[in-house]
Amino acid sequence: MVSIPIAAQMFTLRKESEQDFEGTLRDVAKLGFDGVEFAGFGGLEAEEVKRLIDELELKAVSCHIPLETLKTDLKQVLADLKTLDCSYVVCPYIENRDEADYMNLIADLNDIGVECRKEGITLCYHNHDFELERLNDGRTALETIFDETDAYTVMSEFDVYWLKKAGERPDDWIERYAGRTPLLHLKDMTKDEEGFFAELGTGGVDIPSILDTGKDAGVKWWIIEQDECRQSPLKSLETSINYLRQY
Repeated sequence: MVSIPIAAQMFTLRKESEQDFEGTLRDVAKLGFDGVEFAGFGGLEAEEVKRLIDELELKAVSCHIPLETLKTDLKQVLADLKTLDCSYVVCPYIENRDEADYMNLIADLNDIGVECRKEGITLCYHNHDFELERLNDGRTALETIFDETDAYTVMSEFDVYWLKKAGERPDDWIERYAGRTPLLHLKDMTKDEEGFFAELGTGGVDIPSILDTGKDAGVKWWIIEQDECRQSPLKSLETSINYLRQY
């Protein structure tokens, strides 16, 4: 059986990256990650990043790019992704979330997704918990996004923590969009009332079930992210990747 590779979302290490982008990437490589998901390039050009990750034998899995940048500077974004040999680009967040904003987002994702496909790159949308709010027709914003976008040009990067935070069962979403979920954000949640971010295997998210469901649904990359850490973010990533390896 072919194992699914594991990547680190560099947003987890954003403070460390600001201080030493290259050194932080080297630390990630030492932990044994197969790839990284970028949230910025630390002020480096794409060519410099490519040379560095090649040296470290890391794959550039995907890049989180703000929606406004995707709309206004898509040509440069795609050029950078191709330089990095990166197959996925992710819209990570939207600021304005009225119903009209979601309708505009859907139109934008459809258009951007078409242009990405022309260059051999897949556009994904990453959720938080607010997309689970219901719109006027009774559907959640998240299901509306995927119902109203083209399944070939707009795919998902489900975040299991935020689905759980919204009271959803992550497996249900992964199953529903099987074949349309190449990237999956893995993170755990503390079992207390706060429901804080936690290292994999230490909280209340049913990670084993999600991993089994994800394999059946065609997930291509597990991506470990922890938005906030109560210890060193690098140590949190180490705990999570060790759990995933044991599984």
